Amino acid sequence: MAIIDCVMWNPQGSEITYAYKFPNDNLSTYTQLVVNESQVALLFSKGQLMGKFGPGKHTLSTENLPILRSLYGFPFGGKNPFTAQVWFVNLVETFNIPYHVGQLPMHDPDYQTQLPLAVDGQYGLKVVEPEKFLIRMVGTRNVFTQRDLTAQFTGEFTTKVKSMILQFMIQNHVGYKQISAFLDPLSTQLRDQLNQFWEEMGLQLPKFYVSTIDIDTSTPEGRRIKESIAQQASMSITGHTWQQEQMFGTANNAIGQMGGGFGGGSNGGGLLGGLMAINMMNNMSGGMGGGAAMNPQYNQPTFGPGQGGQQGGFGGQQGGFGGQQGQQQAVHMVYCSKCSRKFPSNMEFCPNCGNKYNPCPNCGADNPAEARRCVSCGTQLAGPGRTCAHCHTPIPAGSTFCPSCGQPVIAESNTCSRCGATIPPGSKFCPRCGNKR
Repeated sequence: MAIIDCVMWNPQGSEITYAYKFPNDNLSTYTQLVVNESQVALLFSKGQLMGKFGPGKHTLSTENLPILRSLYGFPFGGKNPFTAQVWFVNLVETFNIPYHVGQLPMHDPDYQTQLPLAVDGQYGLKVVEPEKFLIRMVGTRNVFTQRDLTAQFTGEFTTKVKSMILQFMIQNHVGYKQISAFLDPLSTQLRDQLNQFWEEMGLQLPKFYVSTIDIDTSTPEGRRIKESIAQQASMSITGHTWQQEQMFGTANNAIGQMGGGFGGGSNGGGLLGGLMAINMMNNMSGGMGGGAAMNPQYNQPTFGPGQGGQQGGFGGQQGGFGGQQGQQQAVHMVYCSKCSRKFPSNMEFCPNCGNKYNPCPNCGADNPAEARRCVSCGTQLAGPGRTCAHCHTPIPAGSTFCPSCGQPVIAESNTCSRCGATIPPGSKFCPRCGNKR
């Protein structure tokens, strides 16, 4: 066989190659070894490490490799052939190794149920101990690429990442809704703990990033959970409930089966379907506990007919979808002025936050204790502390006489009758709402 005069390695292609074995092993003491930047070359012969060479041009002589004399009995000088394997190890630090960890079940504290999570991110590796790396990981391969590295340790890497992420979320009481705010400290903690694993292989983990933690949609169960969360967020924004959404869907189906939308078709089937849908929704809302009309948190439900409530329904009359008056029940759902949660109108205090129910005498909406006008319909409310000096009856704001005994009331010259704000002396209008003094 021919003696190799020059040994070198120039990586080709876009894939990262960590280790490469030179294909020929017929060397001599005149062979030139060229090592590029970010590389290191290791020579093995007869199962022993003969030498380690950094970037530069080296001659494989007995001066550079004194072990040749003991292994082969070479004298000083002369061209002496020998057999050795040359390994090139890439010392470039990579940062673009992607990873995906799915099927990460967790009992979420936000939703109080089991959620399947999936984790995506990137990490980087660098060879810091070439000898250990070749012995522990490369073995008898001729080429060791990034794909070989990730495939060899996928199982162990996935197990460690799953365990560490769950421990972090449980120990810090972080749920699915808040985990995106903790990706940076989570990435740092995972890098420090995983680095101990890679050091045993002669590698170092300089970078590790967790990019996203989301619902795992690779299974039908995960896709249904993802859709349910999106639906819940949509209902929270629009202010309607699941029952109302089902009610609207049933009504739309009835309209479609009767021949289209309102007024559609020459035979009037669309109008008939619309009227049937209105009647259906009216009956369903009555069965759900008092006309569950869709009201956002800033639009309080109307209580009684003929009380100045809001106009509602498809028919343009008071009282809900059916357009008929008198279809209100004694108990209605109202929104708490403090926590915005719904509770029945027959309660004196909000069951969610304990705030006292301060109903509007016109529409029944809950108002803050300091409110002078209803937040829903604008009706004037009785101001706090305003009672008649004669009969101690609460006096509505802006009243000149007591509504019970008729005694004249001295107006508060420094308080706005609409919003209760303090009016500076000499001002003719309220600085907060512009009401005339």
